[in-house]
Amino acid sequence: MITAVYPGSFDPVTNGHLDIAIRASRLFDIVIMAVFDRPNKRLLFDTDQRVALLREAVGDHPNIKVDTYSIMTVDYVQHVGGSVIVRGLRDPRDFDAEFQMAQINQRLAPKVDVVLFMADHKYTFFSSTTVKELASLGRDVSWLVPPHVDEALRRAYLQPQE
Repeated sequence: MITAVYPGSFDPVTNGHLDIAIRASRLFDIVIMAVFDRPNKRLLFDTDQRVALLREAVGDHPNIKVDTYSIMTVDYVQHVGGSVIVRGLRDPRDFDAEFQMAQINQRLAPKVDVVLFMADHKYTFFSSTTVKELASLGRDVSWLVPPHVDEALRRAYLQPQE
């Protein structure tokens, strides 16, 4: 049985994240979407909120699990018995960053492989940061996130439903 870990802050989870997770779930027995508890960035949603949003988003996919972690990703992967780290690539800048991290991870945990998924063309142009910026300015992000995440963003930015 192959367990893959898809790590991220998922603040918030987007349709692009879900596309990668669902595609990975077709290749691996278990995909754990691992919410990093201590990212070096300013978060809109706390860890419990991010986990809840993610669990609702993947509820129809029994081999996609949600968990949190606060240690190095490769250490977490080994802790849960995983052998693969899943990452998504939107553009060449993502590749550069992921390549560097994969080299470090290979040195730290040689038995953990990194599998990179090319983002579907519909999702190459946006990130969670972009989604939050648009939502904070009152723009419609319903086409970028699941409906329950759109509602959570509206509440977070205190915008009335249309």
